[in-house]
Amino acid sequence: MNFSGKLGLQQRVLPSYRVPFFDLLASHCEGGMSLFAGQARHVEMIASGTTQIAKHVEADNLHLLGGPFYLCYQRGFINWLEDWNPDALIMEANPRYLASPSAVNWMHKRGRNVLGWGLGFPSPSGRGAGVRARFLHQFDGMIAYSQRGAEEYAALGFPREKIFVAHNSVSPAPAEPMPTRPSTFDLRPTLLFVGRLQARKRIDSLLRACAEMDSKPRLLIVGDGPERAAMEALAKEVYPSAEFIGAKHGTELKPYFQQADLFVLPGTGGLAVQEAMSYGLPVIVAKGDGTQDDLVREKNGWQIEPENYDALVSTMKNALSDIARLREMGKESFRIVSEEINIGKMAETFVKALNSIVT
Repeated sequence: MNFSGKLGLQQRVLPSYRVPFFDLLASHCEGGMSLFAGQARHVEMIASGTTQIAKHVEADNLHLLGGPFYLCYQRGFINWLEDWNPDALIMEANPRYLASPSAVNWMHKRGRNVLGWGLGFPSPSGRGAGVRARFLHQFDGMIAYSQRGAEEYAALGFPREKIFVAHNSVSPAPAEPMPTRPSTFDLRPTLLFVGRLQARKRIDSLLRACAEMDSKPRLLIVGDGPERAAMEALAKEVYPSAEFIGAKHGTELKPYFQQADLFVLPGTGGLAVQEAMSYGLPVIVAKGDGTQDDLVREKNGWQIEPENYDALVSTMKNALSDIARLREMGKESFRIVSEEINIGKMAETFVKALNSIVT
């Protein structure tokens, strides 16, 4: 299935992890796709990417205020629309982006439709609900990252028939068969963490939790970041056998995923969950914005409350107590990312949404 027209797509920034999806989506646009995105703030430490198929046009991002009051104005938005002249536009559904309403108006004045794309809105009460509802209703359709996000849009009065769920994904379906793992642990279970070493990832909790395991698992920590030195120092005190591998990317990660028995993400965020599942790993993750609700289920893993150390310990003990169950959960992880949640399925939903609003 393709979109027959020209697509414009706006993002605040172009992170490297989104490039494969944007190029795949562009390959489904017969008229081509132009992507309008600028640079992140330095403190965000977001690695920018370079597209091969989608045509990236640099936005001039003006970052205003900060923290909960952050706003962004993207200069050059209307100029880009005039130059590209898209048949349809997909935009981040974020009221903090001040140039968005004028872009929607530009499209609507020309009889063209706009899709919003976002995480959802936890429903506030009173005036806040009205403001968010009015913001949503400027769009002709909504693409939600998750089923939870879709329900939040519907709760604010957006028509359900115009809401599409494109499960948030950064990886293609696995190209190789699931690794074969033995029916017993190799001396002791191997736990894996992959991600940036920063405070919100709660590596400290993972180290302390491993120390409480009867099996004393092998712990592989793959990644780098501002907290690495502090975590290495803590490991010497509480779990000296922890192995800090450093930053690895792409195919360099393969041997670590292959030798692991369980993937653990004790803090928020984390793009490696889906990749871990593509290697047939069961996963333990902290609950977040809803995007993991669809990915991590009872049959393939556990979601725990963030910052709940006792829950992390009890869940790790439970996971490692039954290796046969653990292997079956790994098979289900592999099935989910093969059949349901990957960038191919995500692109299909985007094209379906586009074709629904363009007549």
